[in-house]
Parts: sequence; structure tokens; C-alpha cells
Amino acid sequence: MSWSLVYITQHITVPLPLFTLSLSLSHTHTHTHTLNHHFTMGNFAANEGLSVFVILVWLGINAYLFVQFYMNFLTERWFYTRVLLGDALSWARAPAACLNFNCMLILLPVCRNLLSFLRGSIQCCSRTAARQLDRNITFHKLVAYMIAFHTAVHIIAHLFNFEWFMGAQLYRNSSSLPFVLSQIGTGDNASYLNPIRTDQTNPTIVMFTTIAGLTGVVITLALILIITSSMEVIRRSYFEVFWYTHHLFIIFFIGLVFHGFGRIVRGQTATSLLENKPSQCADQFESWGKNGTFCPKPEFAGNPPMTWKWVVGPMILYVCERLVRFYRSQQKVVITKVVMHPSKTLELQMKRKGFRMEVGQYVFMQCPCVSQLEWHPFTLTSAPEEDHFSVHIRIVGDWTQGLYEACGGDKNETQEAWKLPKMAIDGPFGTASEDVFGYEVVMLVGAGIGVTPFASVLKSVWYKHIQENQNVFTKKIYFYWLCPETQAFEWFADLLQSLEGQMTEKGMVDFLSYNIYLTRWKETEAAHFRVHHEAENDPITGLKQKTLYGKPNWDNEFTTIGTKHPEKKVGVFLCGPTQLADVLEKQCLSHSEAGVKFIFNKENF
Repeated sequence: MSWSLVYITQHITVPLPLFTLSLSLSHTHTHTHTLNHHFTMGNFAANEGLSVFVILVWLGINAYLFVQFYMNFLTERWFYTRVLLGDALSWARAPAACLNFNCMLILLPVCRNLLSFLRGSIQCCSRTAARQLDRNITFHKLVAYMIAFHTAVHIIAHLFNFEWFMGAQLYRNSSSLPFVLSQIGTGDNASYLNPIRTDQTNPTIVMFTTIAGLTGVVITLALILIITSSMEVIRRSYFEVFWYTHHLFIIFFIGLVFHGFGRIVRGQTATSLLENKPSQCADQFESWGKNGTFCPKPEFAGNPPMTWKWVVGPMILYVCERLVRFYRSQQKVVITKVVMHPSKTLELQMKRKGFRMEVGQYVFMQCPCVSQLEWHPFTLTSAPEEDHFSVHIRIVGDWTQGLYEACGGDKNETQEAWKLPKMAIDGPFGTASEDVFGYEVVMLVGAGIGVTPFASVLKSVWYKHIQENQNVFTKKIYFYWLCPETQAFEWFADLLQSLEGQMTEKGMVDFLSYNIYLTRWKETEAAHFRVHHEAENDPITGLKQKTLYGKPNWDNEFTTIGTKHPEKKVGVFLCGPTQLADVLEKQCLSHSEAGVKFIFNKENF
């Protein structure tokens, strides 16, 4: 019994310190988990908070307008109209209100000069708000999807409405209220309710012989062509199709403004409501207007067109935008140098009087000898400190091939200056990369030709350090370049070599860390390069930093950077495909080592 007691005592007392340690570790783990959760939520708020707020407000306004206008057409004024059409009346009018609102918004995200002005104005106050303007195309697409959705609902409801209108005319029974309502105004046609005035027609004829029907068909066809040609596969492969069909928006807006002038949907007038209250007179419709009755025939009128009031402001802004673009496109541009890089990359160095730029900005270019109408966006690869501006153009389509040939790319001899094509330039316009020097720690990620905005950034860094500019807030840059093949490195290698030498000379080796990846090469496929790894420079790029093979382990990269820079805001800048953007954005949201916040920015034009 004594031995048993001792055993029990030992069994209870010995594990106590371990149990206490376990509680302590559990508490520490819980606290750490809570902190990580807190920092992750902080990352989400910093990256997506304002965007989510804007989207929720936009969706809220759409929901409010839909409900409000749906309820508006359930009032007494529209009682007789609902006798003919039922709930389809409200289902047609509610999305029409939402269409007005979204058509007001659709042009604003593509007013490039307006956005550049706003970006420059608010950047000094709120970098987060300025970053939302970089998502203008995303918002433009969301608004377009909303327009498509409400258009579909509006069309379906009106298809039912026309069937009900036609049915009321065909069912010729004087004891039927819908038929009696359809006959009002038959003689003088002054105050009618049913826009189909005879039973000797059909809804299709009415659709193509009324203002509302004809404009409805036109704007629907325009919208279908615009949306279908905007699909990624068409836009990438047949840019010209996307470009030309998108200009159908002019026809869309003209049709939209005139769509309501037909006043197809009609309700009881305010004066008539005083004399013929539906709640009292609807059941006495057979005696309307006869002697001894207190219920005269109701009178009807359509609402005045309202769409133009919604869209006239944005339309004027857009016209001003196009006038500014036209003015700038008329300014003389001189091509000072043409460089044909390997892997079919064309570099153009140009000058224009009064041209001022910031890092990472882009311009729209037109070459009249290739196309009088097409304008294409290209990122500026020059630095603000240089006396010219330059672009690097990858030859991938008809327009770029035409420009390549116009600049003599297909000829062996040097092109004479007077034979070079005339160019028109619109811009420059701001992008996310303008904010690079607003972060103490920066990650730059470029994929293939997507490295171009960072060429401008790295050149500017190089010039700033040559000029010993002490106002550079950025203390560390991590640069990642992902390329499928070795040829893509050739045009950019000289810049990296100059930067590498400059940083070494000034004792700033740690300022710029760069990693170059050959994504289509595996480590095993690069085995024949092993012998060169003992050499000072990389055999592919000529840089001291060795080329890596395969794809980066982003989780490790973010963890390492987060650990090295606690309590910092790290700006993550990408110019590359959507798939890579999704990966990096998830990493920004999930990593919060030592309180670091990763702020994601993507080039979006």
C-alpha cells in the first residue's frame, strides 16, 4: 500500500512541470497565432480594404436603385399598366435604372488623362487611394459585366411585356379590363396605354418600327460585339478586332440616349389619378365615361427620357479626354535612335518638346504608316534623368510587325533618319510603378517583356546614385526576372551589368539583390553549365549573380524578406501574367513575419 501511494505521488507530481511548460507553450502558440492572424488581417486591409469598400458601395448603390425603382412601379399610378403587364413592368424598369447608373460609370475608368491628374493629386495624401486608380481596367470590366447582366434582365422582361401588350389587343372582349385599357386612345391616339395600337401586327414589327424597339436592338447588338471581342483569347490574338469593335460604344451611347424618347411604358397622369382612382374605379371599367358614373376614362402619359441626364457628364468628360489626346498626338515626335535587339525586340529612342515622365509610366503610340486609327500602350524603359524617352517593343502581331518593318528591322543596311516613320505619342500616363520610391523595401517582379517598367526604375536608381542623390527613401530592392528562354535576357543584360558595377564601386552591393530565372529550364537540363559555375560571371547573362533554373519558391522568398525587414511595409510590384499576379497577391496576404506588411501593386493597362 505504501509503495502504491508513492507511485501515485510520483505519477502526479513528476509531470507537473511538464504540464506547466505545455500550458506555457500552448499559450505562446495561441498568442503567436493571434498575432499572425492580426498581421494577416492587417495585410488584407492594407492591400484590399479600400478596393473591397469601393466594390461594396458600388454593389450597394446597384441594389438600392433596383429595389427603389422596383417599388416605384408598384404604386397606384402604375396600377392599370400592371393590369396589362403584371410584375414584368417592375422587372423591366428596375434594371433600367441600374443601367443608367453603370453607363454613367463605364467611361470614367478609361479617361486616362483624368486618372493621371487624380493620381498625381491624391498620391501625396493617400498612396492607398492612388493605388485604386491603377485598378481602373478591372473596375471597367466589372461595370461592363453589370451592364450585361441588367441588359439581359431588361430585355427578357420587355419580351414578356410586348407579349402581354399583344395579347391584350388580340383578346377582344369588352368585359376584359386589359382589352378596355388597350382601346383607350384608339380614336385620337392622344392618351393611350398600350403602345401596340392594332391587332393587325405582331411584336416583331413593333420592335423594329418604334424608337424604343429599334434603338434597343442596335444597342444590344453593339453591346454583344463589344463584350465578346473583349474576351482574353480574342484580345490577345486579334487585337485589331478588339480595338475596332470597342469603338461601337459610340453607337451604344447614341442609341442609349434616344432609347427612352419613345415613351413605350406609360402610367396614369397625376390629374387623371384625382378623377379615376384605381382603388375605386377599376371594378367599374365597363361604365367609364358614361353618364351617371363618377369614373371618367383614365389618361396616360410616358415618363420623360432620363438616361441623358445620367450619361451627359461622363460623355462630356470623355470628349474632352479625346480632344486632349488629339492635341498631344499632333505634337512632333523625333525618333533619335533605333536598336534591333535579339529575340525580335525593337527599341525606339525618341524626343518630344516638353515631354516629362516618371519611372514606370507608359505611353500610347500610333504609327500612321501602319494604321491611322490604332493606338497601342507601351511602357517607358528610359529614366526621367535621361534626355530622351524610349520603349522596347516585342514583335508579336500585325501592328508591331508593321512597325518593325517601317523602322527597317527586316533590312540588313542601316535605315536613314529621314526614312524613319512618323510617330504620334499620347502620354505619359501613371502606373503603380510610380510608387516604387515611396517604399523603404521593394520587390520588383517582371515576367519576360514585363520587365520593361522596372528598366526605368533601375535606370533611375543608377542615375540617382551617380548623382549622389540623398533623397532616395528606398533602401533595398529585390528584383526578380522570370524568362522562358535565354534570348530574352540579351537586351536587358547591359543595364544590369552597369548597375552591378556601379553598386560594387560605391560599396552598395546590398542595395540591389536580383534573381534571374530561366523558367523553362530545369536544373538537370542546365548540367552542362556546371563547369562555368566556378567562373566569376554567369555564362548566360555575364553577371556575377548566377542564373537560376525553374520557378521561384515564392513562399520561401517572402518568408526570407519578411524576416529580414521586420515592421516594414514592403512594396511588391509586378508586371506579368494574371496567374503570377494571383500567386503573389496570395503571398502578400498570407505573410506577416515580424509584423511586415506586403503591399501588392500590379501594372494594369
